[in-house]
Amino acid sequence: MKYQRFEDLPVWKAAIDLAVQIFMLTGKQEFRGCGDLKNQMERSSLSISNNIAEGFERGTTQELLTFLYIARGSAGELRSMLLFLECLPAFRNLKSEIANLKSLAESDN
Repeated sequence: MKYQRFEDLPVWKAAIDLAVQIFMLTGKQEFRGCGDLKNQMERSSLSISNNIAEGFERGTTQELLTFLYIARGSAGELRSMLLFLECLPAFRNLKSEIANLKSLAESDN
C-alpha cells in the first residue's frame, strides 16, 4: 500500500497516541516541580511524530529513512526518561502506566 499523506501512516498514528499519553502522564500532580523533565518528555514525545512527518514530506526514501532513525532516537530518549521515573519514589504509584508507555515507545508500529 502506498501512502499519500503522513497522517495515514500507522507509525505516525501510534506516535501521536504515545505523545497524547505522555502529555496525560506529565499533567499529573507528580510532575509538579519537575518542569524541565516534564518539558523534555513532552518535547521528545512530539519529536517522534514530527520527524516521521518531516521525513515523509521530504519525498525521498533515503530522507524518510534518515528521519525515521531520528524519530527512533527520540523514542529512546523518552524511554530513558521513563526509566529514570521508575527510580524515583515519587512516581512509584505510576509504575504500571510508566511500564506501558515504555513498551509503546519501544514498539515498531
